[in-house]
Amino acid sequence: MQLETGEKAQSNVNRLLRPRSIALVGASSKPGSLSETVLENLERAEYSGTLHLIHPKRPVIRGRQCLGSVEELPVGVDCAVLAIPGSAVLASVRACAERRVGSVIVFAAGFAEAGEQGQAEQRELNQIARESGMVLEGPNCLGMVNYVDRIPLTFVVTPPQEGCDARGAAILSQSGALAAVIAVNMRHHRIPLKYSISTGNEASTGIEDFLEYLLNDALTHVFALVVEQFRQPKRFLQLAKRAHAAGKIIVLLHPGRSREARASAATHTGAIAGDYDVMHTLVTSAGVIHVDSMEELVDVTQILVRCQGLPQGGAAVFTESGAFKALTLDLCERVGLDLPKLSPQAESALRQVLPAFIPPSNPLDLTAQGLVDPTLYRRTLPAVLDDDSFGSVVLAIILTDPQTTKLKLMPILDALRTLRPQKPVLFSALDEGAPFDFPEIEELRNMGVACFPSPERAIRALAHVTAERPIEEDVGNEQNVATAINSLPAGVLPEYMSKAVLATIGIPSPAGRLAHSAEEAVEIARELRFPVVLKAQSADLGHKTEAGGVVLGLETADAVMKAWSVVHANVLKYRPGLCLDGILVERMASRGLELIVGARHDAQWGPVLLVGLGGIFAEAIQDTCLMAPNRTRKAIVRELLRLRGNALLRGYRETPEADLEAVADAVARVGKLMVEVPEIVEVDINPLVVYPKASGVVALDALIVVAEKDERPA
Repeated sequence: MQLETGEKAQSNVNRLLRPRSIALVGASSKPGSLSETVLENLERAEYSGTLHLIHPKRPVIRGRQCLGSVEELPVGVDCAVLAIPGSAVLASVRACAERRVGSVIVFAAGFAEAGEQGQAEQRELNQIARESGMVLEGPNCLGMVNYVDRIPLTFVVTPPQEGCDARGAAILSQSGALAAVIAVNMRHHRIPLKYSISTGNEASTGIEDFLEYLLNDALTHVFALVVEQFRQPKRFLQLAKRAHAAGKIIVLLHPGRSREARASAATHTGAIAGDYDVMHTLVTSAGVIHVDSMEELVDVTQILVRCQGLPQGGAAVFTESGAFKALTLDLCERVGLDLPKLSPQAESALRQVLPAFIPPSNPLDLTAQGLVDPTLYRRTLPAVLDDDSFGSVVLAIILTDPQTTKLKLMPILDALRTLRPQKPVLFSALDEGAPFDFPEIEELRNMGVACFPSPERAIRALAHVTAERPIEEDVGNEQNVATAINSLPAGVLPEYMSKAVLATIGIPSPAGRLAHSAEEAVEIARELRFPVVLKAQSADLGHKTEAGGVVLGLETADAVMKAWSVVHANVLKYRPGLCLDGILVERMASRGLELIVGARHDAQWGPVLLVGLGGIFAEAIQDTCLMAPNRTRKAIVRELLRLRGNALLRGYRETPEADLEAVADAVARVGKLMVEVPEIVEVDINPLVVYPKASGVVALDALIVVAEKDERPA
């Protein structure tokens, strides 16, 4: 179910997340039972709303009066928690709908993840929820926790959290187990939590619904998501852009990179995984930070919640080991964290305060001098904090034992109290396992310093936070594509028709026309001036070269006449009975660097572009990159220069620099085409030949696929 938009949708979700009345269906006092843990959580949190316990046989549980059934509930309870077997869920949800219960949490599994019968029952749950306007969390979920109002509706033991008036994070997870684990990890790192919501199978209410609600929550600054399958990908992208515009950040953990992981997701939450690379490309282009592990999810969230400013640009690293300095250089190169050089001013300032045997550098190895002279931290930090080359500072300090920890932390704390740095500072113990529960660590956290048990975790998280996530959109001056292109026929457009579409949006092809006879082909060749190329044209001929349907380098009229016969004979042999639209006669283009430019309209996520080296490189080394269709030309150039073969574009040996601006312009125009003409499901330009700088590009071959009318996006 997609919830209604607007104020009513906000109210519906509000009744689940902030219920003033709760019904616990399947209440029990049996130690370790799901319902007993829910009840203990509520009592521990001193829930102040109305609580109804439901048990068919027991009139009193833990000193509280019980109702015999859902039918005995007063009308309009905000939330019902169903701690009952799966076989009883449908009947209970129907009864809740009859009593106009605002929301339901279904713990039980055995629905869409369990086969056809379970899928049918889950569809019925969705129908009941949709028809009644009820918000349904689950099935196959662990419930939710509202830490702000102290409402833990989960069967995981959940202690109340103090300090909920500060900005913090919300966990939104399809996996209940990971939601619980991540919450424990975040509490361990003192990350303020606002909400933790396990959505399970998402029979009716999903990640997108809760994200939309919480975007309006003033205390929720970061969203830590665990998603195995986006049910509404395009809606999620819009919400991600809204979050970015509001200064809020989504951190995403999404299993499914491997085929085995995608299969596992299908059996776990009933998900059917989509194209992982397309997902990654488009969510990061919408401002989402996409991480690879639970550790990274927690660590990135800590930086975003705790640091007062968002880290940007490169980092300065302080350490106390020459070997770790080298390891840091390796790690930062691997994860993509920039380590700028010290400015001349910072280098000069450091030389004045460092012992002669410590050369100023980044990373800065302070050696063991901090044990001998603890004031060294206070003397060296100002130069680096004042250096605009760095957007953040990482302190990777050896702690080893309580005495050493106290000796080093006190001057570091004193330095940060005095300097009041305006850029983010990260503290990490170089020796994970050293004492890390000291009051000084807690004071660092209270000062806005993100603290990590190891520098590797700090550096990996910082690399994710500072990585480029461009959501700038191309606002080119081209005419509206949709109005410039006439109605397109469904199916595969042969090359001559595809090139006509490209010409309409400003992407050039070699001069040429379609010929319907050998004599006409000769006439066109003479107009174009030799040499020319002949290409067989048909929507049913996807591989012209393999079919012998292409003849290059024709220098005379006789050669064109002979080639005409050869092309027809080859095609008929390759595909008997095939009727050609004609043969495309084009002037031979001069040689250049071959690229491939492709685009497709993903059924789930929408349009995405592919750009890379063409020709043999496209198949042999697959040197390509994906990007969103709305990237600026400047951003497209940056992506091109990240290709492994970027030296060919920059100018390699005697090869001149390629016209990157012309390539970016062509790619941007294809992106605009895909956005404005959604019935186009695929574009393939292979090769797009790029010439030296300021000399342009030309599409040598092209193919466009248009959706059938009944398959076109609404």
